Order: sequence, then structure tokens, then C-alpha cells
Amino acid sequence: MSTPSTSRAKFERFPAPFAIVGLVGVIALVIFGMRIPQMAHRSYLFAFVFWFVIPMGCMGILMLHHLVGGWWGLPIRRLLEAGTRTLPLMAVLFIPVILGMRITYPWIYEPGDLITNPNYKFKMEYLTPHFFIARVVIYFVIWLGIAALLNRWSREQDADGADGTKFALRLEGLSGPGIILWGTALSFAVIDWVMSLEPHWFSTIYGMLFMVISALTAMSMMITVLRLLSDTEPIKDAVTPQQYNDLGNLMLAFTMLWAYMSFSQFLIIWAGNIKDEIPWYMSRAFGGWGRLALFLVIMHFAVPFLLLLQRGVKRRLKWLSIVAGMMLCLSAIDVYWLIVPAYEQSGPRLHVTDLLAFIGIGGLWVAFYFWQLKKMPLLPLNDPRFEGALVHEHGD
Repeated sequence: MSTPSTSRAKFERFPAPFAIVGLVGVIALVIFGMRIPQMAHRSYLFAFVFWFVIPMGCMGILMLHHLVGGWWGLPIRRLLEAGTRTLPLMAVLFIPVILGMRITYPWIYEPGDLITNPNYKFKMEYLTPHFFIARVVIYFVIWLGIAALLNRWSREQDADGADGTKFALRLEGLSGPGIILWGTALSFAVIDWVMSLEPHWFSTIYGMLFMVISALTAMSMMITVLRLLSDTEPIKDAVTPQQYNDLGNLMLAFTMLWAYMSFSQFLIIWAGNIKDEIPWYMSRAFGGWGRLALFLVIMHFAVPFLLLLQRGVKRRLKWLSIVAGMMLCLSAIDVYWLIVPAYEQSGPRLHVTDLLAFIGIGGLWVAFYFWQLKKMPLLPLNDPRFEGALVHEHGD
């Protein structure tokens, strides 16, 4: 059997090159931002939201596993935990969003009829810069607190020489209220950070839609990483095709939920025909944005839905990871479609700042993720839910 250091050797080289690429991207974005600050800040928000939903999805799926159990969590539990440990980085990377609030959010400079219309009185009280920042602090305190406990008890379970039942019960007990706090904070966060780009518009299903986007994007990322580590010990000998099949079924479920949430929001708003709601879809359902929406319907739902119905695809990690990689790219396009039409209503126009922000934040996140992944064994130790799994040594 390979030693822990040998089993981690394959991905120990990942952080450095990704960190360099990320730093170069961020520096280039700063240079462009001096010339076109409005475009740079808007591109930064898009890139931040996409990379932010991955650790959010990791946290949600991790707590879901602690609640329901199942062998499907064996190959990805440590991958999910590493994802939650990237939240401190995301908290730091949110600082430029706060610094650029006056550029990014129109309600600060141009509240318009939000002031005079009595129907918007609550929105004006809610959409204030200081209250916005206070809520950001609350959100990250909640997420960081949950992530700290999930990872702390997981480490203590590894170190415990007994069967680990005590810590399994703690993790399950935390995940019940934790998943409610996680979902509530995520819902309000996307309302603040994304929905308020168009302050007249609102949707009661918006937070749930982003929960599903987070879960689908995170699952796609975890399967992609699992593919990179599939020939290393101890994953190589411990993970079976049935577990890959289970992960594929979860991805299929999240794909169908994404389609259901997206269509439900569209149907309710379109049928309601309320003047404050319809413009959001008018700018996204016609012209260039409409063609992109049709592309998402086909490639983000229809194609993966048909592929993930095939048992042969789900039981072969090679093919499943191809679908996951495709979904990861399409989730980025989906987030782009949700955010960018707020200020580019004529159609998609990919700017160099979009690429720089995406590469910059993405490079830093991936580097930090693999750095965190090296800190614990690739499979959990002493978890009674995984009795019979390959016994392996502790990590550093």
C-alpha cells in the first residue's frame, strides 16, 4: 500500500502553478481596472459569485451526507471538507466587491423611484451600504462557524482510536440546524449580491435556485477532482463503480432540480405579468441572451439529463467526469446569464476583464483548495458509516 505522502503526490504539484496563474490574472485585472473600473468591478462580481457557489455547494452536500448517510459520501467527503475550508479565502476576496459597491450597485447612486414609490419603502431601508456590509459579516460568520465545526469534529474523529460514533452523532446533530442556517444565509446573500443589481425586480424562488446551482456546481467539481485522484491510494482500492453511480444519480437529481426551479420561476413571473418582474426576463429571453438561454436549456439540462440516465456513463468515472466537466463550464455560463444582463442588456459581450477575473479568482481558489486537500487523509478514518472501507494511515 502507498504511504499517505505517496497517495498525495499526484496533486501536491497543483497549488503552485494555479496560484501563479491566479496572481497574474488578478494583477492584470487591477491594471485594466485602473482604466475601466466599472467593467472590472462587474467582471469581478461575476467571477466571484461563480467560484463562491462551489464552497457553498460543498458545505450543503457535506451536511446532507451527515444527515442521510450512505456510502456515496465515502469518496467525496474529504473533497467536500477541503472545499468548505476555502471559505476564508472567499471572505478575503469579497473585499473588492465592498470597495466597488458604488460602481457595481445602481441603488447607491441612482435609487430613482425607490425613494418616491411607497411600495419600495422597505427596499430603501434594506438596501443601504452599511446594512449591506453588516449582513456580509453575518453571512460569513455563519458559514465559517459551520465549516470550522464540521472540519474540527472530522479531524477529531480521525484521531479517535474508538469507532468514531460520538463524532458521527455530533456531525449529524450539527447538520440539521446547520443546513437551515446555510440555506437562509445563502438566500439572503444572493439577494444582496446578485438580485439587487436590478433593485426593482424580485423572486421568492431566487435563493433556492442558487442553492441548487451551488450543489450542482460543487458536485461537478468534486467528480472532476475525484477523476484526478482516482488512480491514487487509497481511493483507487476503496471506491467502487456503485459509488460512482450514486454520485451520478445525485448529479442527475441536481440537474433536474435546476431545470424545475428555473422553469418554475419563469412560469410564475411570466404568467403574473407584473411590470416590475417581466423586464428581468425581457432582457434575458430575447436576442443574444435568448439564444444563450436556449443553449442552456439544451446543454445544461436536456443533454446531461439523457447522459446521466445511462447506467454505463455513471458507473465509469471517465465518462462521468466528462459530463461533470461539461456541467462545470455550463454552470459558469448560467451564472453569467443571471448576472451580466443587469448591465449588458443588448446581448452577451465577453470582455477581457471577464476572462481575467475568472482566471484570477479561479486560479487562487483552485490553488487554495488543493493546498487544503493535502492537509487530511483522502478518505475518512474511524467513521462507523464506512465500516469495511480501506484502512489507511493518518495524514500530516
